[in-house]
Parts: sequence; structure tokens; C-alpha cells
Amino acid sequence: MLYNTAQEWRDAPRRKVLVFGMSGLGKTHLSGLLRGSGDWFHYSIDYRIGTRYLGETILDNAKAEAMKVPFLRDLLLSDSIYIASNITFENLSPVATWLGKPGDPAKGGLPMAEYAQRQEAFKQGEIAALLDTAHFADRAKTLYGYEHFICDTGGSICEWVNADDPADPLLSALAEECLLVWIKGDAAHTQELVKRFDRAPKPMAYQPEFLTRVWQEYLDENDCAEGDVDPDAFVRWTYAQALSHRQPRYEAMSKWGVTITPDQIGTLQTESDFVDLIASTLDA
Repeated sequence: MLYNTAQEWRDAPRRKVLVFGMSGLGKTHLSGLLRGSGDWFHYSIDYRIGTRYLGETILDNAKAEAMKVPFLRDLLLSDSIYIASNITFENLSPVATWLGKPGDPAKGGLPMAEYAQRQEAFKQGEIAALLDTAHFADRAKTLYGYEHFICDTGGSICEWVNADDPADPLLSALAEECLLVWIKGDAAHTQELVKRFDRAPKPMAYQPEFLTRVWQEYLDENDCAEGDVDPDAFVRWTYAQALSHRQPRYEAMSKWGVTITPDQIGTLQTESDFVDLIASTLDA
């Protein structure tokens, strides 16, 4: 690990961490708290994907939808209006909307072939954004003068690594640059995430093998064809399975760093509180 003891962590002139775990457990909240202290640079993986690796693709998709409306088409072709993505750390909807959901096009669904292509594009974008971590950690110091650095990852990071392989190229690169911190939810947190997702189902990125399996299982269980699938019903049905699929993958990744909980994050009020929390975790 980058810091092997609490004293190493406390004495480090630069503290660099990467937080991972299920979406909704506090990664972005923690990042915002540290960013607000004025000493920490916040590197958001999803923001990087949406602005650098999929930015043009996302805009082209929005323009293609607008071109279907004659009124908007004429305005776009005459350069009377333009379309831009207003993506922020707190609002990543442009990325999620582009990623979409598979199923009935009348309900906003995508054909599975196109959906799978978007999934692959997101995967490649996320891996590239994660590999940019070292560049942004250096940039944060040399360009902006930030002493400390936090990388806020997406929930799907666990899908692209093999944490049981000590030579995994992605995890090795990240662990060399940052202290990996797992935000571990319990059964109650999982239930709350499922309830929240059920109220507002959102697109997700899936490991290709997992997606292939659950898609076929859904078609078989509901005795339906691809075009008959309700997109929201499918992602709701898949969500709990996705969490169960990811939990052991996060668990394996935790051996590369340290573990904290959402409840511990909820008690943090200052940067010093976070420094103390990680120190106590390293001591343990």
C-alpha cells in the first residue's frame, strides 16, 4: 500500500486516496467534503468519462434526437441553436442518459446490439479515465498547487479488474498512485439502495458476461422477445443481482487497501476527521 502505517499516512506531505464501492454510499459526498477544505483536488472518474472519453459521443446522440424534431432540426442546421452537455460532479445525467437501457424502443429502450456497444464504449472510457489518475494527481500539484488528491470512482470499477491477481495491471497502477479505500455498505444500506433504485431506475454499466447472462434469464423468465422488454422493468430486476455480483469483487479489491463505512463517512465534518479515520483504519 502507499501508506502502510498510520504514522506514514499522517506524516505524508501528500495524501492521495481512491475511493470505491457501490454508487450511493458516499464517495462523491466525501470527495466534496475534502474538496471544500481547499487542500484537496477532486478527480471524478465519471466526470472524466463524460467530458473526455464520451463527450463527443454524448453530444452527437443528443443532436441526433433533436434532429428528429423538424423545428429543432431547422434551427440546428442554420446554427441558430447549439446543444451542450451541462455535466458536473453532482449531475452526471448526460452519461447515464446516453448509456441508456435495453428493450422496447417505444418506451425509450435500445436494441441489445446497440446497448452492448455503448456498454463496451463506457468500459473502455472508464478504464482510460482510471489510468489517467496518475496524470491528474501530478497535474493537481504542479498546475494547481493542491497538496492532496482524491479519486472518486464509479460503481463499476470492480467489473474491469481481477483483484485476486497481484499483477492486475489496472489495480497495480492505481495502488501505486493512491491508497485504495473501500466504502463498505451493510445489508441495511443495500436494502436502501434497492428501494432508491426502484423509485428511480437508472442506467448502469455491467460486466459483459454478467449482462449476457441476466439478459437471457430475463427473456426466458418473462417469455418475451427483445423488443417487448420494458427497459425500466429490466434494470429494476437486474439491480439487486448486480449488487450481489459486485459485492465479492469489492471485497477482493479491499485487500489492496483499507475499508471504511458509510456511517463513518456520515460523522465526518472536517478534513482532519477524515485523516484521523484513515489513520485509525491503518492502525487496525
